Amino acid sequence: MDLTFPNIWIEFSSTLQLVLKGLIVGIIISAPMGPVGILCIQRTMKKGRIFGIVTGAGAALSDFIYALMTGLGMSFVIDFIERGQTLFWLKLMGSIMLLIFGIHTYLQDPRKGMRTEMKRKGTLFYNFISGFGLTISNPLIVFLFIALFNMFTFVIPANLLGQAIGYLSIIAGAMLWWLGLTYVIAKMKDNFGLRGILYLNRSIGSIVICSSIVYAIMTLWNLWVR
Repeated sequence: MDLTFPNIWIEFSSTLQLVLKGLIVGIIISAPMGPVGILCIQRTMKKGRIFGIVTGAGAALSDFIYALMTGLGMSFVIDFIERGQTLFWLKLMGSIMLLIFGIHTYLQDPRKGMRTEMKRKGTLFYNFISGFGLTISNPLIVFLFIALFNMFTFVIPANLLGQAIGYLSIIAGAMLWWLGLTYVIAKMKDNFGLRGILYLNRSIGSIVICSSIVYAIMTLWNLWVR
């Protein structure tokens, strides 16, 4: 009992960390108010929350595919990535990339991406597929995944169960975001409006900027204290 408990606790702790990392990655990937975010808000306001949720679910599936592609690609160079000095620079580069992404998110006006749709609601499957198609058509999201995977040391190719848990956690994080967003929009749709979309996007950009700076400082501090 005494011999196995530490190993069980270490395994549980590492799995919990992986789940938390996956949730954070999923939320960060989904949060910026790009075209699919705007579409999700529009559909929630005009058609109902369930239509916004399935639009977000389509985007989450696309995010999962890009996460899988990124993880598999990085797993081929894992020996190179895991070297101490290399890992430091990759984490620092990831922080810088995330900082640039946060600044871009803060400065952009998502209201310019508003699009008009037909008044009919369409099927839930149509809303799901359109959310998926809109997200999968933007391969640049891979670079954001690379930045986040580097920051969180997310790729673990030797552990298939860990990989499965990690990637499922990314989907869960994305869905948490879409569920939360559609809930807020559904409750505040009479008062939200276009200005609310702008303020929400700037708040997200500010959080991403602050997070990237904090993580960069932590990375530099870990190097300094060694």
